[in-house]
Amino acid sequence: MRTREGGRIVDEAAVIARVRAGEPEAYAQLVRAHTGIALRAAAALGAGADAEDVVQQAFVKAYCSLGRFKDGAAFKPWLLAIVANETRNTVRTAARQRTLAGREAAFVEAEPLIPESADPAVAALEIERRAALQAALEKLSEEHRLVVTYRYLLEMDESETAQALGWPRGTVKSRLNRALRKLGRLLPDFQPREGGDEHE
Repeated sequence: MRTREGGRIVDEAAVIARVRAGEPEAYAQLVRAHTGIALRAAAALGAGADAEDVVQQAFVKAYCSLGRFKDGAAFKPWLLAIVANETRNTVRTAARQRTLAGREAAFVEAEPLIPESADPAVAALEIERRAALQAALEKLSEEHRLVVTYRYLLEMDESETAQALGWPRGTVKSRLNRALRKLGRLLPDFQPREGGDEHE
């Protein structure tokens, strides 16, 4: 599996092989390549102000578990499954409810997808659209919220989503369908972006 790190392509299998062969500093390439999406995942799943700590802990756990990582598998969904578990543990351990406003703020801050050159009115609409989406996601069950977050907010394809959530692909498909129908009722203007889905 290859992933883009800045302008370069990172050969994940080669990096993991180097780490396993006693070159731990190579792991930094995987950290740099996946920090952005890991932060967005933690924020979207409710880590709030703890998102950076959650991601740091997830990278440490992933590093310690590399011996169990399946050769040839994609690193990103595997890492994001660890991020999701860490987020759940952190939220539980903190034993305090994150306010919706706090989640929205953390999500917007962690999602630098609006270029600074964008028209301020367009940027304001995009932020408002994301806040409305996040508010609607709060009304979904955890399973439906997870599947929409992975597929559309983190832009993972169906097989990556299935791997990250540990669900069969058919389950991802059916839960996503139900979640999108519910979102459609909550947000009549919601149109998920369909990119090139499968790249297996």
